[in-house]
Amino acid sequence: MSWQIDVGLEVHVELNTASKIFCSCSTAFGAGPNSLCCPVCTGHPGALPVFNKKVLEYAVRTGLALGCEIADITFFDRKNYFYPDQPRGYQISQLYATVCRGGGLEIDGPGGSRLIPLIELHMEDDAGKLVYGENGELYIDYNRSGVPLLEIVTAPELHSDWEVSAFLEELIGVLRAIGVSDCRMQEGSMRVDVNLSVRRKGESLGTRTEMKNLSSLRSVRQAIRYESKRQIEILESGGNIENETRRWDEDRGISLPMRAKEEKEDYRYFPDPDLPPVKISRELLETQRGLIPELPRAKRRRYMRDFMLPEQDCRTLTADISVAKLFEETVSLGIPPLEASKWICGDYLRLMKEGAGEHMTAEKLARIITMVSEGMLTRANGRQVLEALFYTQGDPDKYAEEKGLFRIDDRNAVEKAVREIMENFPVQVEECRAGKQKLMDFLMGQVMRKLEGRGDPSLIMSLLNNAIFQDKQ
Repeated sequence: MSWQIDVGLEVHVELNTASKIFCSCSTAFGAGPNSLCCPVCTGHPGALPVFNKKVLEYAVRTGLALGCEIADITFFDRKNYFYPDQPRGYQISQLYATVCRGGGLEIDGPGGSRLIPLIELHMEDDAGKLVYGENGELYIDYNRSGVPLLEIVTAPELHSDWEVSAFLEELIGVLRAIGVSDCRMQEGSMRVDVNLSVRRKGESLGTRTEMKNLSSLRSVRQAIRYESKRQIEILESGGNIENETRRWDEDRGISLPMRAKEEKEDYRYFPDPDLPPVKISRELLETQRGLIPELPRAKRRRYMRDFMLPEQDCRTLTADISVAKLFEETVSLGIPPLEASKWICGDYLRLMKEGAGEHMTAEKLARIITMVSEGMLTRANGRQVLEALFYTQGDPDKYAEEKGLFRIDDRNAVEKAVREIMENFPVQVEECRAGKQKLMDFLMGQVMRKLEGRGDPSLIMSLLNNAIFQDKQ
């Protein structure tokens, strides 16, 4: 009998606020250990929290984008547990009156699109970070303590590693588009807990395990494949699954037990007495609704319909709002959509991954594409201009002129280069005349090298043919 995998996610998203959720400390990434903390976020006795309104705005905007029901009144609860990275001995979270409930996110798959239902979205503060030393000593960095989190909880209705990956990619696109989080998993601004169980088809949900704090899509996929296989093997051998929290060992590619799985009762939730209930006004709802742009899924469908682009290109272009903006601006300047897509999905994104390109505008990109399409630059030299101006200010025409990159279409100059190559490679010329056509490519390459890659290929080929065959006759 076949097995079914059931996965529910708890996605922890750090919000793009300048300050923490209950104090004025900065949320900047990469500062020195314990340099961005105060008595509030380090849990000093008597230090009182003050709620950051921007966190509520981002939570409401996210809920609206995901089709959630927004609460009229929401409040915070204390989630009690003791761990070194939680200085107060409790986390400020939400259980009884979460800010958003319901909603869902549509994903695409081999069988078509499917809506993945959400259970809730709630606000909470992040814990600190444990850092292990070379000799096993343990350090705590409280810079992250108090950074605002939005936890997005799905129903257990994802059934494979690729479905989970598709859901997370779609979610990342939405969160970035609405401007609430950068979702940089490598910096910890998005972390995923995977709740996974297996069952035989037709049976009820099995006993689940929870794998904590997965920090890359690759880790999520690997962890799901490993843990589902582990559970199936236990059940097929007559064993039972323990309801436990496990950690994913990235280096060994296995999940390991951490502790028995806590239930809600174990955390002894109760309303936080230091934070009053928050009323969500109709004005706040409408303001946040108006800040939601066209979402990636709708944009992707529009690109496929209006620009006739391949689906994968559309996914790439809409994964980042700045990339989509550049594409649309470039097309508005008269560049054919397919040509703009090729340049952006290829060389532009390669450079973008290598470093921030602050100076590449749609006007510059459009001019580079035009110079290549009109034959003024070879594709290789067009790439050189793009790379040079990606990091610095400058004009494409001026740069190409200064560096001598414009294509040589002067017939006399090309004829001279052809004659010189034929004189330098007489054996190859004779063998080409004798029928070795592959040597034509060799000779053409030599001419192009002589012209420093700036020759017109069609002109070079025409002149070579004339010189080798017609002149001989």
